[in-house]
Amino acid sequence: METSPIPVVTVQTAPFDDQRPGTNGLRRKTAVFEGKKNYLQNYLQSVLSSIDLRDRQGCTMVVGSDGRYFSRAAIELMVQMAAANGIGRLVIGHNGLLSTPAVSCIIRKIKAIGGIIFTASHNPGGPGGDFGIKFNVANGGPSPDTVMEKIYQVSRTLEEYTICPDLRIDLSRLGRQEFDLENKFKPFRVEIVDSVEVYLQLLRNIFDFPTIKSLLTGPYQLKIHIDAMNGVMGPYVRRILCDELGATANSAVNCVPLEDFGGQPPEPNPIYATSLVDAMKGGDFGFGAAFDADGDRYMILGQNGFFVNPSDSVAVMAANLSTIPYFRQHGVKGFARSMATSTALDRVAKAMKLALYETPTGWRYFGNLMDSGRCSVCGEESFGTGSDHIREKDGLWSVLVWLSIMAAKKQGVEQIVREHWARFGRSYFCRFDYEGLDPRAAFYLMRDLEAVISDKAFTCQKFAVGDHMYNVEKAENFEYIDPVDGTVARNQGLRIIFTDASRLLFRMSGSGGGMGATIRIYAESFERDPERHNRETQVVLGPLIAIALKISNIHERTGRRGPNVIT
Repeated sequence: METSPIPVVTVQTAPFDDQRPGTNGLRRKTAVFEGKKNYLQNYLQSVLSSIDLRDRQGCTMVVGSDGRYFSRAAIELMVQMAAANGIGRLVIGHNGLLSTPAVSCIIRKIKAIGGIIFTASHNPGGPGGDFGIKFNVANGGPSPDTVMEKIYQVSRTLEEYTICPDLRIDLSRLGRQEFDLENKFKPFRVEIVDSVEVYLQLLRNIFDFPTIKSLLTGPYQLKIHIDAMNGVMGPYVRRILCDELGATANSAVNCVPLEDFGGQPPEPNPIYATSLVDAMKGGDFGFGAAFDADGDRYMILGQNGFFVNPSDSVAVMAANLSTIPYFRQHGVKGFARSMATSTALDRVAKAMKLALYETPTGWRYFGNLMDSGRCSVCGEESFGTGSDHIREKDGLWSVLVWLSIMAAKKQGVEQIVREHWARFGRSYFCRFDYEGLDPRAAFYLMRDLEAVISDKAFTCQKFAVGDHMYNVEKAENFEYIDPVDGTVARNQGLRIIFTDASRLLFRMSGSGGGMGATIRIYAESFERDPERHNRETQVVLGPLIAIALKISNIHERTGRRGPNVIT
């Protein structure tokens, strides 16, 4: 019996005024996407309409999610709207699951026009949590500012969206599904693919898998403890670290993706990954790692719970890239870091006589540098590191880099880090997060602080704290000019650089879930003397933090007694 074509329906709607994407796409409370009529439909239509009609017709897009609550419903809606808007083929992860690095990998491999990832990264899940949508472009990376602005402008005037409400797919069935649509010459195609396979093939071509396997299974077997935090990374950890590289099954915990991530924020830092921290402190494991919900962020711990600061992690990786076959084959072109990340990477770049690019926060700023062959490895202090193998930060890639370094050096995590400090010096670094602030109060605080540091007299300022004296060398609102296309990103954070290379940074975060504003304060102090590399970070940075609190008046102006999170 012949089935009739699926109808394409146009639905009237009204625009929303709050759909400007942030640092990592559009994030809101799940209740907003689930409960506000047409909220998700409007944003998906805005994304689809931002793609030129000629490029959109018959093109391929990739779709995945971190498995959080509401992802399945969102994917089903995306399929219905993609079909109606002329997309020719969707490639979707099995059961809707794809890590962000895997989405980037697949976009690049199949030359898709882009991809949609339903994730709110490390934000909480469940009905009371957060939900988000990321649109990655054809190079596999996050949308650049120009694309995000186009999406926002479309959203402001949107009056209708198109959808195939009768189209139904089975996300659990691997393989191809085809659908005939009204007024369409070619059938619409959906391919449900193995979530891990394409990404695993890429990693096999980057790393020396037999060497890593020997480290995890040989006579001097390294015992590891990996926490997938009930996000999307469970299947990847099981398949790659356990099945492929031989780690024991009990090396991996919390590997079942859950819609609420087990009731904990899937955030890989010492505050939230407490079970990993406790397990590592016991001393039985030589290497520990945790991943966030969508698999682009990670945390590394050594034996006895030794914490590797993300800024140090990217610097250690950069200094040891010769242990990775990919970089021995392709060479190392340069490094990049966000302005808020410590200057540890700068010293490695200088020693290797390579370029170092300092960008605003947001992985999208690294894309042009990598596409133009200027940059091989980049990192951010917010637990993200990656390379030009894809155009996203990549948690599991980072873990495999660390295991490769450990295999080559035959050393533990702490010894590798301490030897790195002895060679390059140590950047003491921390971040204070003030979350859920009143947006107006946060805006005026930052505006007034900029006025203070922009005053010409401020660059001559001296701050005495205890027996420390800090002389201001430079103070500015950070501005970035892209060396590839000349685009300018202004108002990217306030920074104060002192004559001893210490730094204070202030910025408002752009990736929250619609729960007020976040102000982050970063402090960094450089220490060359190896005899002074064992001090407590908060003790070293205490004087700088005191200056930050004094000039910003953040406690007085927000009513807070301290930050929500210190990392």
